Amino acid sequence: MNQNLADELVTMMTEDQRLLQQLFDSGELPSDSYHPQMKALHEQNASRLKEIIGAHGWPGISLVGEEAAKAAWLIAQHSVSDTDFMAECVSLLEYAVSREDAAGWQLAFLQDRVRTLGGEPQYYGTQFDIDENGWPIPFPIEDSATVNERRARLGLNSLEERQEQMIEQERKRRANIEQTR
Repeated sequence: MNQNLADELVTMMTEDQRLLQQLFDSGELPSDSYHPQMKALHEQNASRLKEIIGAHGWPGISLVGEEAAKAAWLIAQHSVSDTDFMAECVSLLEYAVSREDAAGWQLAFLQDRVRTLGGEPQYYGTQFDIDENGWPIPFPIEDSATVNERRARLGLNSLEERQEQMIEQERKRRANIEQTR
């Protein structure tokens, strides 16, 4: 295992999540536009991930361990300024998942994000929008009748269970807002 690379990827993920939480806590997120600090960090991390992939291939579990492989996925997932790079990462993740060198759910989330950003229906139902009342609803899904079979193959719970989890998170968020008033 490449411990230095693993540590670097985990540090990048930690900084991403720290900034995200800081911007939420300050009320700067959510917003209608891509927050400039978040955009800059995402682009910096994507640039470094491209270098890592160029030197080592996809940083899967065998190279960097489970936590850092998750970090690589998160960096790719947040590379929304470069959807071509995200699509390349989908291909790399497909291969890694086929070798059991990455978690299947990571492929599902990244592939769905690339598809929804490109205006296509998602395949695994991992990407959610909000309805007119602010409740989470999945973006359109290709062949929705068999989505739960696809989700199960990659280790995900059912779409209905996931949507209920997201609704519960929104209920808690709304309750917290009411408590602070």
